[in-house]
Amino acid sequence: MPHVFEYALVRAVPRPERGEFMNVGAIVYCAPLRFLRCAVAVDADRLHALDPALDVEVLEDALRSLCQACEGTGPMAQSSVGQRFRWLTAPRSTILQTSPAHTGLTDDPAAELTRLVSTQVRI
Repeated sequence: MPHVFEYALVRAVPRPERGEFMNVGAIVYCAPLRFLRCAVAVDADRLHALDPALDVEVLEDALRSLCQACEGTGPMAQSSVGQRFRWLTAPRSTILQTSPAHTGLTDDPAAELTRLVSTQVRI
């Protein structure tokens, strides 16, 4: 039986004042299955087209922290899966932002994560 899931795209925003961004990952949350995972794919060359001075290592560190929050490690370890998803998708004005959350139905949230990265990030 399909389950409701939510997802948000993870955006790199090298210069928030310009409003330009590039999708660098996705987060998928499925409450009934207690599933919360992220996957990332960084194309440094494309990002440098937006901002040649972007420190890709800093961005990758921030993405690692985001993925750790999904996994429930680090400072977010005591939070529920739903609390972590809501915290991760809260609006912010930093180098990493998320799209608004979207919903769908799935039998396999891990496959949805793979599909989102393939169709929305690696294009």
